[in-house]
Amino acid sequence: MKKKVLFGLSLSAAMVLAACGGDDSAEDSGNAEGGSSEAGSEFNLLEEGQLTWASSGLYKPFNYEEGGELKGFDVEIGYAIAEKMGLEPNPITTPWETILQGLTSNRFDAIIGSMAITNERAEQVNFSDPYYYSGGMIFVNENNNDITSPEDLEGKTIGVVAQSTYDEAAQEYTDEGNIQYYNSDVVALNDLTIEGRLDAVITADVVGYEAQAQGLEIKEVGDPLWIEKAAIAVNKDDEALLEAINEALAEIIEDGTYDEISNDLFGRNLLETETEGIEILE
Repeated sequence: MKKKVLFGLSLSAAMVLAACGGDDSAEDSGNAEGGSSEAGSEFNLLEEGQLTWASSGLYKPFNYEEGGELKGFDVEIGYAIAEKMGLEPNPITTPWETILQGLTSNRFDAIIGSMAITNERAEQVNFSDPYYYSGGMIFVNENNNDITSPEDLEGKTIGVVAQSTYDEAAQEYTDEGNIQYYNSDVVALNDLTIEGRLDAVITADVVGYEAQAQGLEIKEVGDPLWIEKAAIAVNKDDEALLEAINEALAEIIEDGTYDEISNDLFGRNLLETETEGIEILE
């Protein structure tokens, strides 16, 4: 029997916090109006008065480009957090494979790009409280009846994004020579429909479900391999920025902004999940 667990900040904690207050170069993909030139002066920001955050821009429905504009759940959460902080939102894109290096070399202030908290990453950066939860899931072609469990992946060709948690999972199930690397989970999922290209893809359940909703003939295999906590990453020495982001996140949860964004895009609150006996990724 599965149980529903509410993850993230409790309402009381949120209220307390609310009362307290393609290449390796990043490409500017948006610069919305708002904010103040004096806002954020206490933070070590790339541009005064702006919160500049990065994502890959290739991870639909969380962050993707459409009509020259960045859209998706990560982007909307970033805008809401920047507004609470009194900062001008400035989302940019950068390759996922080098996104951590981009942050630690101060090319942007934060990563709001569906980055899962792991112990290894936490050695390089600090993470906010989680802003959503998702499951790592195996997807195959709709007509594939040979893969029904993770054990069936042995010797199979698996598509994943490099330097992702799904990359690490693939290495557990098949030989490294059988892993096909992509810069976009969506492209990998599309390749499942091309005969002889891939046997399986490991990605977030929400990403696969979105592809299914768009008509892609794929299916999930079993239950999620794990549940991962997506959070906002900042540099180790940006403690004031991290505190302010957590306060802003708590505020949008408490005032209903988060719930509205999540339900509008997914029909549910991503801080709630159904789980029992599923590993929480660390």
